[in-house]
Amino acid sequence: MDDLHALFQEYWPHLIFAAGIIASATAATHAAMTKQDVRAAIAWVGVILLSPIFGSAFYLIAGINRVRHSQLQQQRDRSFRQYLGEQNGNCPDVSDISGSQFDSLCKVGNRVSRFPLRSGNAIALLCGGDETYPAMVQAIDGATRTIALQSYIFDKDRAGLEIAQALLRARERGVEIRVLIDAVGAKYSHPPINRWLRKHGIRTALFMTNPLGLRMPYANLRSHRKILVIDGRIGFTGGMNIREGFVRELAGTKLAKDTHFRLEGPVAQQLLSVFAHDWEFTTHEILPHSTWYEPEPGLMPANIVARCIQSGPDRTILSTHHLLLGAFAVAQRHIRIQSPYFLPDLVLAGALNTAARRGITVDIVIPGKNNLRLVNYAMTAQLDQFIRNGCRVWRQNGNFNHSKLLTIDEGWSLMGSSNMDPRSLRLNFELDVEIYDPAITAEIARRIDADIADSVPLTLDDLAAIPFRKRLRNRIIWLASPYL
Repeated sequence: MDDLHALFQEYWPHLIFAAGIIASATAATHAAMTKQDVRAAIAWVGVILLSPIFGSAFYLIAGINRVRHSQLQQQRDRSFRQYLGEQNGNCPDVSDISGSQFDSLCKVGNRVSRFPLRSGNAIALLCGGDETYPAMVQAIDGATRTIALQSYIFDKDRAGLEIAQALLRARERGVEIRVLIDAVGAKYSHPPINRWLRKHGIRTALFMTNPLGLRMPYANLRSHRKILVIDGRIGFTGGMNIREGFVRELAGTKLAKDTHFRLEGPVAQQLLSVFAHDWEFTTHEILPHSTWYEPEPGLMPANIVARCIQSGPDRTILSTHHLLLGAFAVAQRHIRIQSPYFLPDLVLAGALNTAARRGITVDIVIPGKNNLRLVNYAMTAQLDQFIRNGCRVWRQNGNFNHSKLLTIDEGWSLMGSSNMDPRSLRLNFELDVEIYDPAITAEIARRIDADIADSVPLTLDDLAAIPFRKRLRNRIIWLASPYL
């Protein structure tokens, strides 16, 4: 034993060195073979080679997509086939609705979304928690068969408990309920509301349970989707989580702004199909079509044309990214963007700057006050490239605005959970709705224009006036923007 111990003492540094070399070679090979973005591949390989042990460990924790593509795709195909088999009718002609330039954008949507573009929808814009939460509670109180609720954050605060109490009343009426909360988002409230829901007999699950059990706002592979579907007929989606900071009476002077939408018609069943897939992936329970879906969704008087665009770090990766590129390419007059976290990658930035150089008015509205300080620093570091190319960048006055809105000309709009940043477009599971309708597009445009009227335009002189030490800090943090 003494000889073995002495031998180990002599050679253990060599063993650790060899293990580090093997680990770094394996991790670097994995990064080079699996990363789709060359910049991400180069960055990971560099980190791994510079620090073989710690770099490899960091890559193991943060760099590997552990969502199994084949399993996700099989479940997605099954749930989507179940849904799509119920769909009838041809896609509407968007050129008659929004203009001929949108024909090509419709084709992009056909390629990136598994859902057909459908007419017969009614869509209503809801401003903040003061309009959204009462509408959700009213819909829940009217439920007779099923309720599907999914959220990134569902706080156990006064706003969250009001919705939870409505769910409890529905359960006591015999309504089937499923609630899906992201495992990281659940940590924003302590104790988390999923314990309360389970205690009261409401079926609740956590999406992609975090093995460390910590609140990690920059963790990957999160479900950022916001979905509520009542009886397979009435849907809600948009940018809002469930927390009292969006309710004026509860938040007071710290009120945060946001925008949500109420939907009826075929697109509500598309929302439900996305939820059903996520629920099955998380719990392995298949929601029966006969119970959860409206047998014959009626056409709404508004007859709006829309469809869902789902994206995530699986085989739907970059679907929203591709749609955005198509939208910027077809614009002829005006692009309006409102995003709390505006960190487009080089390709999207190039598309926006090209649009501005073509003479398109490009308005970008971002919060003057941001709830994520690092993201705000990184955003500020790259705003000059947009202003220099002719885009108009606006810093909104007042409290934080979490709205995620986009309009193209007078005929097309996009709303949902996606921010215009790498986290939303590559690392999170997101859900958006594209709408071909002049009326709802005009309403969203008016909302963005109202926020522009209460904003300050940023200039190159404003950015140059920032002290050098802060500009340097911003640029350093900007280097990590793909993971913010």
